[in-house]
Amino acid sequence: METVSYFAIILGSILVNNVVLAQFLGICPFLGVSSKVETSLGMGAAVTFVMSLTAVVAWCLQTYVLVPLHIEYMQTIVFILVIAALVQMVEIILKKVSPSLYQALGIFLPLITTNCAVLGVAILMIQKDFNLLQSVVYSASTAIGFALALTLFAGIRERLEFEGVPAAMKGTPIALITAALLAMAFLGFSGMV
Repeated sequence: METVSYFAIILGSILVNNVVLAQFLGICPFLGVSSKVETSLGMGAAVTFVMSLTAVVAWCLQTYVLVPLHIEYMQTIVFILVIAALVQMVEIILKKVSPSLYQALGIFLPLITTNCAVLGVAILMIQKDFNLLQSVVYSASTAIGFALALTLFAGIRERLEFEGVPAAMKGTPIALITAALLAMAFLGFSGMV
């Protein structure tokens, strides 16, 4: 693979190919955790930590175990197990360090295990044939893009609580319309790279 600029990886992952707003992965936590900015920031930090660690472990497993043993077909199962173990570690750490954030994230923290964005990024970094450093940069940037989308959406939703939204549009309908408008706004970045 030709050398890819780290700047292009970062800019592409955060803005152009935002995992939520352009690739539509990770919609469940995007809609579920985005009612408050504080919770969104916590979820974004947890996903960033899990995605970054997943990149290192998944790349090493792919390079040093799956490929040499010719069992690449086990990739998805192995990556899911890695993600599940890392999420359990994050859950234990959060419960000890920040019980309020642990309570605020609630059921969505264990759902990082099944967040298709985390698994998708692990598989995409292998498909793109990134080296270890590129994989970590790609995963961390994608997670930052996820956190950015989540936090922006949470800020807009908090603001909408104080606006005169028609009764029929309150709650989920206005949230989905807002998410669509935010996704269209992010598509404007596609001309940058």
